[in-house]
Amino acid sequence: MQFKVPQFLEIEDKIFGPFTFKEFVYLAGGAGLCFVLYKLLGFYLGAVPILAAGGLSLALTFYRPNNKPFINMVEAGFSYFTKNKLYIWKRRPSSRANLPAGEAGLAAGQAKIEPSYITKLTGNKLRDLAWSLDLLDLNKHENN
Repeated sequence: MQFKVPQFLEIEDKIFGPFTFKEFVYLAGGAGLCFVLYKLLGFYLGAVPILAAGGLSLALTFYRPNNKPFINMVEAGFSYFTKNKLYIWKRRPSSRANLPAGEAGLAAGQAKIEPSYITKLTGNKLRDLAWSLDLLDLNKHENN
């Protein structure tokens, strides 16, 4: 027995002419809100709120950034503004510490400041490092 598998599940059905149910509700709600604002405030006082409500209604119905409904962008913006934010940063050493002594306007009596994280590798340290790496390799090979 064969069963028919539904195709195109992401596409909503067009119920009211070229509009889906959601799109129709956005348009009808926007038109109703514009009418109520017109009756309450009149034409001159209500012009700006009517344009804002109509623009939002039209954007919710027709505007699709990145082929996604505009309501997704509105929800993301609302949640961004209402949720707590955690800002983390690290303080960097000043950029004047890395410049040569003649540059960056250092006074004659000031000494050049070396950052603590920069170490100079001398011959003894290099030899110790190579010796410790050889020991680690020997230990690794002995265990296998």
